[in-house]
Parts: sequence; C-alpha cells; structure tokens
Amino acid sequence: MSTALTNKERAHLKARAHALEPVVHVGNAGLTDTLMAEVDRALTAHELIKVKVGTDDRASRVAIGDDLCARTGATPVHRVGKVIILWRPRVE
Repeated sequence: MSTALTNKERAHLKARAHALEPVVHVGNAGLTDTLMAEVDRALTAHELIKVKVGTDDRASRVAIGDDLCARTGATPVHRVGKVIILWRPRVE
C-alpha cells in the first residue's frame, strides 16, 4: 500500500535522504526473507532509507525496487543508478 507523493513532498524527502548512506544492500541472492525483514526493520526505525542494488542490469534493478515497494508497503521516492530511496510513514 504505497502512498502517492506530491512533487513538493518528493523533493523534501529527496533532500532529507541526500546525506543518508544505503542501509541495505541487495546482493546476488536477491530479495530473500532475511533481506525483506531487514528492509522492513529499517523502514520502521527510520521511515526513510536508501537501498543499494548490486546488479548491473537496469531492468532487474527496477523490478527489484518495485518488488521491494510492493512487499514492504513503501513508496519509491527516487532512483538513481543502483540506489533506491524508499519512504514509508510511521504508524502512530
């Protein structure tokens, strides 16, 4: 259940994420249950994270990003190269 972002919200989140380092790295094993649990934990703790995808194939990176968003309920803020910025609002 991803949230639609306005351009202003997206720009604000991109600015917040600028100084962040990737907290999760997707390797050759792909989207394992352990990796999904780590992404979910990081989103719960930080709300805004960067994920680095280690593959060189652009189509695979897009598919992995889409799958991450679908399985965690996160919204993709921005994609640049191998890095995807994900945002999921905290449940209060």
